[in-house]
Amino acid sequence: MSTAPLTSIPVHLVTGFLGSGKTTLIRRLIEQKPKEERWAILVNEFGQVGIDQAMFEARDDVIVKGLPGGCLCCQLAFLLQATLVNLLHRYRPDRLIIEPSGLGHPAGLLDVLRSEAFADVLELRDIVVLLDPVRLDDPRAREHETFNDQLVMADAVALTMTDRVTPEQLIAARRHAETLWPPKKWVAQASHGELPVSLLLESGRHRPAEESTVLSERHSALRDAARQVVVLEGFDQSLPQPGQPIEVSGTALGYGTQGWRWSPEDVFDLDRLTLVLDRLPAGLRVKGVLHTNVGWKLYNRGEGATSLVACAWRKDSRLELIGEVANMPSAEEVLEALQACRLARGEDGMLS
Repeated sequence: MSTAPLTSIPVHLVTGFLGSGKTTLIRRLIEQKPKEERWAILVNEFGQVGIDQAMFEARDDVIVKGLPGGCLCCQLAFLLQATLVNLLHRYRPDRLIIEPSGLGHPAGLLDVLRSEAFADVLELRDIVVLLDPVRLDDPRAREHETFNDQLVMADAVALTMTDRVTPEQLIAARRHAETLWPPKKWVAQASHGELPVSLLLESGRHRPAEESTVLSERHSALRDAARQVVVLEGFDQSLPQPGQPIEVSGTALGYGTQGWRWSPEDVFDLDRLTLVLDRLPAGLRVKGVLHTNVGWKLYNRGEGATSLVACAWRKDSRLELIGEVANMPSAEEVLEALQACRLARGEDGMLS
């Protein structure tokens, strides 16, 4: 293993509000990765279970590390530095991509990346923010402090989910992005997460926006509380027993999460499962990797659009709900409905 000093590793932040398509876009970028480069991907999820990291296929030239259970800018800032040091020195990547939580404020994350620990080691490149045009039609999003700060602090804007918006919505989103201050280096359409990797490889240094570098009161309060926490062990990733899912939940920043992990031996009937998931309240972010009677599937629902595709994950089944606290359903009722979707195993070991 090389012992040469780590210097000027390009760091790319891909930010954006909940459900804007960050993970999909990063996966598309990986497909275009120069063969000679090794990438490290740090995925932060607001939820407690860790779904997004399961969306990446294992490969030698791409290392994926997940940090679930809050946002890097405040609740997990105390873990970020140690995680980065370990990641950089163990794998010595040529490039680092960080996907913060959709509720994460970039300012706190930038504080860590610019700290003395990473002086001359990391070189922060253009911050790319993803904007789903539909969000601009939602007053709650337009007035959300973090949503607006993500846009202001970014160097460039990628318009996502454009395959399901009207021409008028797309024009309005582009105009909104082009009128932001400071002006953006580029505004590009990224339908289905497709963005030319050259926009990352040829990016310049991040241009600070001085007026936006202060954390909101909510994020600052969470950061202060996190400083008082001593972490003795990592997140619980023990394997659940068949029929006995592990449940986790949390609340912060006005949003709640409900999550479950099942044994890989638990198999769900896909038709019954999708019926239960489709009946969950509108506005919830729902994502999961699940072992079904037709194989392992990735379920992803956000902003009215749902996708169901095959996935390579095999470790366990995982499901997470994220939404405004007032919109969260009863965890007990949801779990009861999900458990009823499992196939029974007879005495002969066959599922029925």
